[in-house]
Amino acid sequence: MTIEVLKSKIHRVTVTEANLNYIGSITIDEDLMDAANLIEFEKVHVLDNNNGERFITYIIKGERGSGVICLNGAAARRVQPGDVIIIVSYAQMDFEEAKRFKPTIIFPDTKTNKFIQSAD
Repeated sequence: MTIEVLKSKIHRVTVTEANLNYIGSITIDEDLMDAANLIEFEKVHVLDNNNGERFITYIIKGERGSGVICLNGAAARRVQPGDVIIIVSYAQMDFEEAKRFKPTIIFPDTKTNKFIQSAD
């Protein structure tokens, strides 16, 4: 049996941009992607703490060190710059493996979006 478990989480990061006229996705600073163990084009769930919106999209790599968190395309209608969001991804794995698996969870500074600590 396989189950789906939390793989990566960026807990509370601030939206810096919303670009309606783009092809869709979320642009994330590459430093945050690395810290959270996320890769470009990975499917993620976005949870908006300000308005309760929850939606699924995929990652586009943003400029390293920029702090960018930009919702693109239709997702841009569901957030506002300044909103605080949570970004999560999941992985499927064997039930026994999942018991031992530890997700990567990071807590950026919500003012700068710079990585400051992980849950380890």
